[in-house]
Amino acid sequence: MLSIHITITTLNVELARILEPRAPRPDLRMAAVREISEAGINVGVSCSPVLPGITDSPADLEALVRDAAAAGARHIFANPLFLKPCSAAVFYLSSNRSSTTGRELSTALSGSGVPAGFVQQAYRTVDRALPQKYGIKRADPRQAKPADEWAVQGFEEQLTLF
Repeated sequence: MLSIHITITTLNVELARILEPRAPRPDLRMAAVREISEAGINVGVSCSPVLPGITDSPADLEALVRDAAAAGARHIFANPLFLKPCSAAVFYLSSNRSSTTGRELSTALSGSGVPAGFVQQAYRTVDRALPQKYGIKRADPRQAKPADEWAVQGFEEQLTLF
């Protein structure tokens, strides 16, 4: 089964411009979710990364879930920002150049991890808002079909790449 996942980290256009300056606006991404869903294709939203102190408020996460469900998304998931040590310094330098958001993010994150309990809080917020209110599921990759259960088509000869 084909499934498309579209990343939408925030509905706040101004914040989205700071976080992803060259990416499509959140409303355009949500419109894409709607169009894909209306075409009958399984579509979901990834609200990742969730940024501590910036995109993790329960109200903002719930609004994102609500809008995703209204647009026809069938599933959603959230994960926190994860930075390996080699990329953390570059990210902090880049984010500190613009507004308070970068400073808040640098303060909120320590090393490559996130504050204790943050992951569980984000999951609880998203999981709580999903099934009862909006009829959307939390995507869980652990429930994916194992690779050996997929039908595999064999070929008589090796295909060429070029």
